[in-house]
Amino acid sequence: MELTGARWRKSTKSGGNGGNCVEVADNLSDVVAVRDSKDVAGPVLTFGPVAWRAFVTRIADRA
Repeated sequence: MELTGARWRKSTKSGGNGGNCVEVADNLSDVVAVRDSKDVAGPVLTFGPVAWRAFVTRIADRA
């Protein structure tokens, strides 16, 4: 999957100590991408926008 134009940002829930951090690119029209901030060349998980919103909502409900 081509992610040209992805603007990555760190999750607000990521630790500030350089440890467990994820980055999200949610500026693309048909996909939301997630990656490990310590391995930017590594694997990327992708979600459809509806699935991503459901995931974020579910996580927020548990916080």
